[in-house]
Amino acid sequence: MTAAQRLHRSELCVPGISVRMLEKAPTAGADYVMLDLEDAVAPDDKEQARRNVIAALGEQDWGSASISLRINGLDTHYCYRDIVDVVEQAGSMLHTIVIPKASCASDVHLVDTLLTQIEDATGIGHRLGISVLIETAKGMLNVDEIAAACPARMEAMVFGVADYSASIQSHVAKIGGAEPWYATLTDPDADGDRERHWGDQWHYPLSRIAVACRANGLRPIDGPYGDYGDPEGFVSAARRTAILGFEGKWAIHPSQIPLAHEVFTPGEQLATRTRRIVAAMEQAARDGKGAVSLDGRLIDAASLRQAEHVLAKIEAIESRDGARVPAGQA
Repeated sequence: MTAAQRLHRSELCVPGISVRMLEKAPTAGADYVMLDLEDAVAPDDKEQARRNVIAALGEQDWGSASISLRINGLDTHYCYRDIVDVVEQAGSMLHTIVIPKASCASDVHLVDTLLTQIEDATGIGHRLGISVLIETAKGMLNVDEIAAACPARMEAMVFGVADYSASIQSHVAKIGGAEPWYATLTDPDADGDRERHWGDQWHYPLSRIAVACRANGLRPIDGPYGDYGDPEGFVSAARRTAILGFEGKWAIHPSQIPLAHEVFTPGEQLATRTRRIVAAMEQAARDGKGAVSLDGRLIDAASLRQAEHVLAKIEAIESRDGARVPAGQA
């Protein structure tokens, strides 16, 4: 698939230091596999993790999964070797480089320059994409300039909720999901009773990322949900980001992959209606009409644009899975 066609419903995070996890990753079923050299690897293990990743890329059959590499931060001395060593030796197997803690456009420009030099020197045969993690206050402040930094390479933005929480000194102790203290109390009713209304403390950063991405042709991707023993919580978190326009979510455990696919795969009801909207608007165009009624509801050019986006995703999923879209979130 081209960069525009690649699916991103699930991105499985795999520590580069774990040979066992690297061996299992290709058969986990994720749309994307992210090979991690950063947070999941202790400082003393960085070089070994790099060697493990290079070996895994060269020796294993990765099937239809897209592969990304999370390098160490640009403020560390591990970063340049991550890019040079892995891309020079195994860049032909990679699709994207993930920049952690991106803080400004210059971070993207630096990685772009290094990749261009390596591609020219080695003749990899394809241009590697760039995804960035927005996980600091500075990165969120500069999210628009980061999104527009490198149109030729930029593909996605990921919300890194854990590091973002630390950056803004939030009083949370878990990775992702709602917090009971982020709530308001209603005024007492006639009996003196009050209700507690929970809010979503991450709504602002998620919305900012979604808008910055869509304005620049990028994919917004939600980050991790730390409690992999809570599938209901994962699905709830994923559904709220899907409503905001996100295309997928990280999976820190293989059990979260089918949950992400359930949420970010259009359901049969939506798929059927999408195809009917496209057919109805095609007939309207032949009849010289700009809008028509379908099932008692007005559909027009805006409806068609929405339907075309959904249909493109459906076709990509069916192409990857070799079957019609299964039932998912309607």
